[in-house]
Amino acid sequence: MPELQLSLDGAPLSARPGQTVGAALAGAGIASWRTTRHAGRPRGLFCGIGVCFDCLLTVDGVPNQRACLTPARDGMELRTESEDAGEGRDV
Repeated sequence: MPELQLSLDGAPLSARPGQTVGAALAGAGIASWRTTRHAGRPRGLFCGIGVCFDCLLTVDGVPNQRACLTPARDGMELRTESEDAGEGRDV
């Protein structure tokens, strides 16, 4: 099957059909795509099953989406979350 083409903050990113966004990011060597609100600590995949909120990012303009649960789709636009996104989730 052909690879899916996504973008992260405008940079190209590939994914395999059936992968989650989190798996595509990890497969590309991207370990962090947001920071905590107060301390600015880097966050990415942690639990990988949707229990925590460490992997939040903006997907096609919708903020606070869990990368570990979001299926990758061709043409998807991903944006890293700023320090003020994910209010109340500074873990």
